[in-house]
Amino acid sequence: MAGRTKYVFVTGGVVSSIGKGITASSLGRLLKGRGHKVFMQKFDPYINVDAGTMSPRQHGEVFVTEDGGETDLDLGHYERFIDQNLTKLSNITAGKIYREVIEKERRGDYLGATIQVIPHITDAIKGEIATAAEESKADIVIVEIGGTVGDIESLPFLEAIRQWRHDMGRKNTLYIHNTLVPYLKAAKELKSKPTQHSIKELKSLGIQPDILVLRTERPLDEEVKDKISLFSDVESGAVIEARDESIIYEAVTSLKRQGLDQLVCRHFGFPEQEADLSDWIRFVESIKNAKSEVSIAVVGKYVGTKDAYISLTEALRHAGFHHGVKTRLMFISTDDLDEKNIERKLQGVQGIVIPGGFGSRGSYEKILACRHAREKNIPLLAICYGMHMLVAEYARNVLGLEGAASFEANPKTPHPVIHLSPEQKDETFMGGTLRLGRHEMALADGSLAREIYGARSIGERHRHRYRLNDNYADALVEAGLVISARSTKDDVAEIVELPGHPFYIGVQYHPEYASRPNRAHPLFAAFIAKAIEQKT
Repeated sequence: MAGRTKYVFVTGGVVSSIGKGITASSLGRLLKGRGHKVFMQKFDPYINVDAGTMSPRQHGEVFVTEDGGETDLDLGHYERFIDQNLTKLSNITAGKIYREVIEKERRGDYLGATIQVIPHITDAIKGEIATAAEESKADIVIVEIGGTVGDIESLPFLEAIRQWRHDMGRKNTLYIHNTLVPYLKAAKELKSKPTQHSIKELKSLGIQPDILVLRTERPLDEEVKDKISLFSDVESGAVIEARDESIIYEAVTSLKRQGLDQLVCRHFGFPEQEADLSDWIRFVESIKNAKSEVSIAVVGKYVGTKDAYISLTEALRHAGFHHGVKTRLMFISTDDLDEKNIERKLQGVQGIVIPGGFGSRGSYEKILACRHAREKNIPLLAICYGMHMLVAEYARNVLGLEGAASFEANPKTPHPVIHLSPEQKDETFMGGTLRLGRHEMALADGSLAREIYGARSIGERHRHRYRLNDNYADALVEAGLVISARSTKDDVAEIVELPGHPFYIGVQYHPEYASRPNRAHPLFAAFIAKAIEQKT
């Protein structure tokens, strides 16, 4: 398999957040449009074994794969762009690599050898690439190297992909380098020097880029491209501009116009053919042509961090696209919400979303938002931790259980309506111990959830440690709350809903992970539909 598979490596220079993930995702979309089978990987240089214990404030959201991998948020971009479920193999960290090598050394697998970065660490990295190719049976594996060229943490990964070309041959490997061409307002000109230095650094490591993708605010004229081409030894036709796009999904069509996929396919000797992007183009045009909008409030404690809720915000936008409207998102921090200002803060919204989270901070404010939505008949979608707050609010204000709360938010609560799952009692390790990945569930006949999904059973992705306490389930149901889905394996309450309300649903899982730009998740589509009704 390794001999047939082609490999594209995407690196970044000058600054982080340069758009490597969008470049890689867009290329994946283009290559799939040409009929090629694609698999994508992200190598992250941090020492964490996975992203599970990392704060959203530092690194954005934690994305979860169906097989339970807690990964970098770029995997969300990959899945949304190429419309394909990925796996734990798609996100490999330095921590995972070092742990595997050290465990082998402890077992004596290396037979007394001195363990070094080269060849042991680099061989382990290359092993992950080979495994991805073998298990995915992909025509093309696209590998993004996290971090920025010049970072000490990235060096083993860059050395590994340098060696990969030596092992596999130039015709089977291709290097794309993403860099920044900044515009200096004072000088009124674009500056190519940062890009030149980044390429020089990359070449000093033995990697000659085949294609450059240059992030820029302003159009790059031919003079700038020719200058960069001269100093980088990259053909001028392979110097591609990546402008800031108002709609992120336009990156696909922009890169196609400049021939990115053609350059890649020509390098690999693939037959010349056009990528079929007809559905993608229609979808982007529908976004541009949307005239009306719907206002949705997202009430959370990480709203000041751009990427903390990236899959959620994209899923809400996808649902808007589905109905031909723009979704205007209002991010409301729980730090800024209280009983006195909640009416003003949520005035004019047609829907409220309470996203997932952890810890006690912000819990009371989320309970306030749930109560506001319930009493004002505003559509509410509460996700994971948000569902826990929905249940706590209902227990307090409808069932009359004073102080009812999630045990996570208040370990001293007299009524732990949300409690620690039995399998979570051993808290020796935090990393990788949550209830993760896809779990199947049965939907109750006659429920709104059953109507929305149009199925008796579904599977969704999870990431949580706490769950509804079934000691309170009967009382909650008697008070009017419906448990409309339970997992088939461990009987966890998965969906709660309130009949008679326009839309009042809490889910234990994360539906946002499964949403696609051209195929909105049914739960978000139904939520936005009710929000539109509120507006009219």
